[in-house]
Amino acid sequence: MDERELLVLGLLMAQSQHGYQINEFIERNLGQVSDMKKATAYAILKRLNQAGCVDVSVEQEGNRPPRQMYSITERGEARFQELLRSVLSSVENVTPSGDIGLMFIDHLPASEALALLAERLKRTEQLLAVLGSVPRHGHGHGVDLSISHRIALLQCDRDWLKETIGALLKSSVSERRK
Repeated sequence: MDERELLVLGLLMAQSQHGYQINEFIERNLGQVSDMKKATAYAILKRLNQAGCVDVSVEQEGNRPPRQMYSITERGEARFQELLRSVLSSVENVTPSGDIGLMFIDHLPASEALALLAERLKRTEQLLAVLGSVPRHGHGHGVDLSISHRIALLQCDRDWLKETIGALLKSSVSERRK
């Protein structure tokens, strides 16, 4: 499932736009929920056009260079609804970033492993602060729900890291006493 396709189609559901508008909106308003690059958005628009989900027209304003304007088609609206329903009802068993490293943590000295987990905890708390400072979107619930979900996941990771660091410290102290 390509959620980036859902994102582009969702933006076109609101109104026809040129590629620059789509990229600017993603960067300015959705930077906390999507890391899509400009080249990716254009590639998706091209693919959606080839699939008949998006129409492309050329727009000319005054002396400005011509711009491609993208509009969603009936097929695109149907694809959007299909993707939306699929994404909202699905769950993925994803391996979070760093979990593979956790499997091999015993190959590091305990002090180094603890320092690295403490750094991860610090970065998690920094990201939580950034996301916590994002103003409410104010246009429906969607963007706010996405950000609050990311915050909840990071809070869970933060709490797990604190517990794990505490348990590893306790284990390390008890092993030194033996």
